[in-house]
Amino acid sequence: MREKPVKRAETLPATYINAQSAITGLRGRDLLATLRNVASQSWRHPLRSARHALALGNQLGRVIILGETPHSPNPRDSRFDDPTWSLNPLYRRGLQAYLSWQHQLKQWIDESDLSGDDRARAHFLFSLINDALSPTNTLLNPMAVKELFNSGGTSLIKGLSHMANDLLHNNGLPSQTTKDAFEIGRTLATTSGAVVFRNELLELIQYKPMSEKQYSRPVLIVPPQINKFYVFDLSPTNSFVQYALKNGLQTFAISWRNPDVRHREWGLSSYVEATEQALNICRTISGAREVNLLGACAGGLTIAALQGHLQAKRQLRRVASATYMVSLLDSQIESPATLFIDEEALEAAKRRSYQRGVLEGSEMGRVFAWMRPNDLIWNYWINNYLLGKAPPAFDILYWNNDTTRLPAALHGDLLDFFKHNPLTHPGGLEVCGTPIDLQKVTVDSFSIAGINDHITPWDAVYRSTLLLGGERRFVLSSSGHVQSILNPPGNLKATFVESSQLSSDPRAWYYDAKVQQGSWWPTWLAWIQARSGALHETRMSLGNDAYPPMEAAPGTYVHVR
Repeated sequence: MREKPVKRAETLPATYINAQSAITGLRGRDLLATLRNVASQSWRHPLRSARHALALGNQLGRVIILGETPHSPNPRDSRFDDPTWSLNPLYRRGLQAYLSWQHQLKQWIDESDLSGDDRARAHFLFSLINDALSPTNTLLNPMAVKELFNSGGTSLIKGLSHMANDLLHNNGLPSQTTKDAFEIGRTLATTSGAVVFRNELLELIQYKPMSEKQYSRPVLIVPPQINKFYVFDLSPTNSFVQYALKNGLQTFAISWRNPDVRHREWGLSSYVEATEQALNICRTISGAREVNLLGACAGGLTIAALQGHLQAKRQLRRVASATYMVSLLDSQIESPATLFIDEEALEAAKRRSYQRGVLEGSEMGRVFAWMRPNDLIWNYWINNYLLGKAPPAFDILYWNNDTTRLPAALHGDLLDFFKHNPLTHPGGLEVCGTPIDLQKVTVDSFSIAGINDHITPWDAVYRSTLLLGGERRFVLSSSGHVQSILNPPGNLKATFVESSQLSSDPRAWYYDAKVQQGSWWPTWLAWIQARSGALHETRMSLGNDAYPPMEAAPGTYVHVR
């Protein structure tokens, strides 16, 4: 029997902010304007507001006096899992009062005469406010009270120390991981290899083979410019690089330089030219005429633009296949946060980065954190400050906090990409002096999206796949943005969805698709091996006479802060 798609759960605050919001940023003046707009409903419609206030008061009375429990927390919300919230009369009443306030506020906004867009903005803003006002974020949190007594008060002292340290060294946000928990090159990014080429923008790393035989065509990994490349090689248990090497794939990876103000003019064309140079070096070292490209997130946009550029030059035969991981080529994203992004906001964001020369990664990190505030902010607020504990050592979060900067020109190009959605029509995007038409890019492609991905929503990634020419394959993982990439075999909970037919409607495709158990990595492996040429004896030496090996992997650029 065909698996039926699971109905979407109620929208949580985590689903509101996406990649466009992180690139553009959210201005405080826009949030305040929304707050004023909502507040004006009180005096414009006093009777309606009074009716909701009386309803809230009546409900609070029944909750506090009679102990009624009219509301249940969202089943996906783990903040109230402690049994104290349901068993202790005082805590139960406090929780019900909080949920009653949320329920009545939502109804008040829904019944207002605000426009649909303004209501969406209001729900977005108050979802953040409601999360911040959660009773779990206070010292009355039952876990904090227990820890206070168990530690003899030291949890409070440690919590204050952690808070002071974060105010000074972490932009005021709770730390998500311990800064010295990992070391790049020793505990992370440990796969053997060497830098075989370096220029101003990138280092090209060739990895040492890990199989007796290897395929003739190499794989070139193009990471996003927003984060560092070693997400593909965090640890041996989840290293995508090692998985490729052990299965006979010659593997190269680009490590982008972390730009500073001197590099403000690096735009998308600069990165495309650098990637083309890396591709040609891969061909020279491997002796192969064609290379398999693999791009993740903004790296997917880079390899798509490169292929469009090569097609315009009639040199697309250099590319054997293209893999896109959680990559947007169709930039149309529907979410309440995008309603705050107008022409003025886009120009202001572009002006700020040009004045500074770069967009700081920490600024994007703050917006990304507000994508999932309960998971990435308030969870650590409770752990670090209320419980006085150090954040856990988690390799993915360590990498996520090892941010890079974006040069102003590339930031401007990405803002224009989200503003104009240029790849949806031929010639809409021009790179390196050539117009791009993705329908003419007839390279076979394999695209991966994550069903819980809020940075690059899966339906937008699906629509991006439809923009490409050639034979296309689309896989939907049961994970989020990063976990969709780091999905090694062996995870019993992992699933993915696939259908041999791509329809024009993502929802229709999802209904007809079948659920597969396990990781998508083996599926991709079989697909890429079929496009990697003949097997031959492994050549263990790295580089060649023209491009001799230099520093050992992971190179030097990865260490630049």
